[in-house]
Amino acid sequence: MDKKTVLYIGQTASTPIGRLWLAASDQGLVAIEQGMSRAEFTAWLGRRFKRASVYAPGRVLAAAGQVEEYLAGHRREFSLAIDWTSLTPFQQSALRATCAIPRGQTRTYAQVAAQIGRPRAARAVGRAEATNPLPLVIPCHRVVGTDGGLHGYGMGEGLKTKAWLLQMEKDGHA
Repeated sequence: MDKKTVLYIGQTASTPIGRLWLAASDQGLVAIEQGMSRAEFTAWLGRRFKRASVYAPGRVLAAAGQVEEYLAGHRREFSLAIDWTSLTPFQQSALRATCAIPRGQTRTYAQVAAQIGRPRAARAVGRAEATNPLPLVIPCHRVVGTDGGLHGYGMGEGLKTKAWLLQMEKDGHA
């Protein structure tokens, strides 16, 4: 396997939203998913990133630990390298702006679009958030509709998980 393209995968321990699969490249964290078997995660990575993967839990151990700490309410922010190379420039821009949203706060899709200099691209920001490969680490749960309502979330139990994450952060755990 070409070392430049291989992804290393492993899992978290049990968390309040279940066990999570993580994938990393030599450049940093690439993906977090939940509700899949190892075979399903490996197949998904192949389709999404066009890369082979190997089971190497030691390569994602630090990231898994930070995710576990965050979900237990003991970590306020992540200090992980992210491999942005699989994302388009627009996705990178939108998701980097999402990373800048402070814990316990929210922004609307329109606010994120305006922040990145694309004020008419709120729907495109919504699509970037919906295809975010690193939920939790890139906190797309902090982006809400213009009405302040929760619209879409793919991790865990969907909107119920999004609401739980926002409440956990608002309550100031960690």
